[in-house]
Amino acid sequence: MFLRIVPVALAGVLLAACATQPRPLQGQYTAITPRQAVEHDSTGAMVRWGGRIVSVEPGENRTCFEMLSTGLDASGRPYWKTDEVGGRFIACRTGFYDPALFEKNREVTFTGRIDGYQNRQIGGYDYRFPRLAADVVYLWPERERIDVVTRPAPWPWWGWW
Repeated sequence: MFLRIVPVALAGVLLAACATQPRPLQGQYTAITPRQAVEHDSTGAMVRWGGRIVSVEPGENRTCFEMLSTGLDASGRPYWKTDEVGGRFIACRTGFYDPALFEKNREVTFTGRIDGYQNRQIGGYDYRFPRLAADVVYLWPERERIDVVTRPAPWPWWGWW
């Protein structure tokens, strides 16, 4: 009896673990950062990358995003307020994505295939960006700031005694 329950329980736990990611971001992807993709030509690799928007460039029939890559948490959301970056990348997708909504520093996760590389200037520095042909553009809701009170207000009944 016990041996029958264990596989069913294990399957339930594994399915619950997959359910933490939004459906469009689920799947199997190559585990490389944009910086690693530049170092080892990874054209054609399926990846899931995310980070913060640096700029948005709407074109005639597609929109390209210049991104500062950060790691992703278990749900596929970029880590918040981290200085650990994996380089920069450009993600392009057919259609118009409004720069007023996709504004600087918003968190976005992309899935797609690396379809090449592009050289651009960052200040006076030549930078080689991996270019992602995005299948999914997932804009995360803005995080709300919550003030946490670590000690009680100074009421008469609160004190050091």
